[in-house]
Amino acid sequence: MRINKYIAQCGIASRRKAEDIIKLGKIKVNGKVTTDLSTDIRDTDIVSIDNKTIKVVSNYVYYKLNKPKGYITSTSDDKDRKTVINLMRGVHYRVFPIGRLDYDTEGLLLLTNDGDIANILTKPNSEVKKTYVVHIEGFINKDDIKKLSSGVDIGDYITRPCSVELIETNETQSKLKVAITEGKNRQIRKMFSSIGKEVTFLRRIQIGDIKLGGLSRGEYAPLNQKEIRYLKSLKK
Repeated sequence: MRINKYIAQCGIASRRKAEDIIKLGKIKVNGKVTTDLSTDIRDTDIVSIDNKTIKVVSNYVYYKLNKPKGYITSTSDDKDRKTVINLMRGVHYRVFPIGRLDYDTEGLLLLTNDGDIANILTKPNSEVKKTYVVHIEGFINKDDIKKLSSGVDIGDYITRPCSVELIETNETQSKLKVAITEGKNRQIRKMFSSIGKEVTFLRRIQIGDIKLGGLSRGEYAPLNQKEIRYLKSLKK
């Protein structure tokens, strides 16, 4: 089994994130550091991360969290900032976040120890919709909404066509619902910045068929069976 897949199946991170961990020299195979992404792991190999032995997970768990502002989407932080893992008290499995939400963004975040599901949801060609409620300063017109929907230049990337629904607008602020199928760094904020609008509030409310629901800020809950079946259907 390729080393990044092995790390993912140990519930450490998605395959893409596992590659970063390998490149940083944090992984040892049979006591020796490896940074070779082509390394194959055999049943008899002993693999460790930061000198702690890891093994393939036999019981996968899935949670959703209403992330508040002021938390970073990471399992740890070298600057000692609060992470979303700090909110997962009472979870006795090692879980990691699927994708990310910016420090100033709140809302739905999925966490799991299933590296294959994380890989599917975070790969660049994923077609899974992520839906956000967006507040911006000032009035927004139909032309601006059409531009956002068609795709805009956010500096080093032109966004894919997306769904932009106006909820309400006036001279002081506007409220919209935006659904995208990608997740570039600070994408929503950059999209609105490209048309001269500043985002004042951003909350993710849905990922695919999974909704934030009635979770309060900082609250988490295990996914129900219907939500888990939806995630597993993405593997097909």
